[in-house]
Amino acid sequence: MSEQRDVTTPDGTAWTCIEALADLPEAAKDKLAGAGRRAVVCTPSGGAQSVRLSLGEDWRDMPDSDLAAAIEAARAGGDR
Repeated sequence: MSEQRDVTTPDGTAWTCIEALADLPEAAKDKLAGAGRRAVVCTPSGGAQSVRLSLGEDWRDMPDSDLAAAIEAARAGGDR
């Protein structure tokens, strides 16, 4: 399952986020991203660099504002 999620950060950048390890078995995801965590890659529509996030396994249901904040924190060097 490789559902994507779109979110816009306060600076107006549109981001597309997808689970990086979506096609792996659950045990492999837990080993690579951490138990209950998911490796998520968010790619911007413009000139900013993609960011890799470690989010809870329910990341698809988190509020847009929380996902945008996680992206901004990763861009600032404080990966979540």
